Amino acid sequence: MKVWAHIASCLENGDACTLVTVTSVDGSAPREAGARLVVRHDLSFSGTIGGGTLEFEAIRKAANAAKTGRAAFSEQSVSLGPDLGQCCGGRAKLAFEVFTPNELETVRLLCQHEQVGKPFGTLAVLEEGRITKRQILPELPKEVFAIALDPGTGKQVLTERFGTAHRSLYLFGAGHVGRALVLALAPLPFDVTWIDSRADQFPGPVPANVTKTCVANPAEVLVKAPEDAFVLAVTHSHGLDEEIMARALLEQRFEYCGVIGSKTKRARFRKRLKARGLTEALLSKMVCPVGNTAIKSKHPAAIAAGVVVDLLERDEAGHQQDIASGGLAQIIPHGQ
Repeated sequence: MKVWAHIASCLENGDACTLVTVTSVDGSAPREAGARLVVRHDLSFSGTIGGGTLEFEAIRKAANAAKTGRAAFSEQSVSLGPDLGQCCGGRAKLAFEVFTPNELETVRLLCQHEQVGKPFGTLAVLEEGRITKRQILPELPKEVFAIALDPGTGKQVLTERFGTAHRSLYLFGAGHVGRALVLALAPLPFDVTWIDSRADQFPGPVPANVTKTCVANPAEVLVKAPEDAFVLAVTHSHGLDEEIMARALLEQRFEYCGVIGSKTKRARFRKRLKARGLTEALLSKMVCPVGNTAIKSKHPAAIAAGVVVDLLERDEAGHQQDIASGGLAQIIPHGQ
């Protein structure tokens, strides 16, 4: 969800609204930290923090806060069992922040950063139950929401992370499986470059996260692919699939190199690619068959479902590795 776009829309209409953020969870909870809702005074809302009683009560409280028309910030810790009568047994901490039309200028600036489509971090100071004007951080904070004491000023500072990191996926093949994959990936955090040499195979409209690329030699597109991209070949030609895998594996910089097929196809590809000079270490990086092999259906949508589950698992694992290795650094400048 584009949080700041929804907030801007409310403020431009002269209405206040409340941003609800899941700041932390302990045990079982409907959503993870960073899930958000934008709630208007009339109980209409955008986004979700998991539905159910937790969300219903949060919307009710947020709408009442928006009705006051006063900028404010507060937090609430909710036990999903004793407090709400839910069976999850976990605990969630929520933040409620009321925005008024007076803050429209700042919100519009944040909306511009959001439109770029990349995650970004903000920093603000907490004073007297309000949040000061947010500033954009030069790097992403490690946590999606954190309040800490700035030793330089003695003030409480809030750092947040907005937006979702999108994985680049280079998808080769615009046949039945390729089309099913594009539809399945539409609402998920992937930026899909969809490649085929046959222009007439592409449908007219495509999801917003998809870029169609028609070239005579599809494998050559990999030269411009980012280092952490996923590469997936589901073309109409085994020869083309082989060429794409050879290029992708030899680049030695892609997080995932998969090709649709069977164990027999994998064995033949390994033999042919080895004849091309690819080492055993490189060949071990090739994923074939792709997706969830427990799904036996050959229907394109079923194949796509299994593949997308696997891609999501690999993508999340990759992001967790980045965080664990310090790839996302928390920055809290003094003197803010």
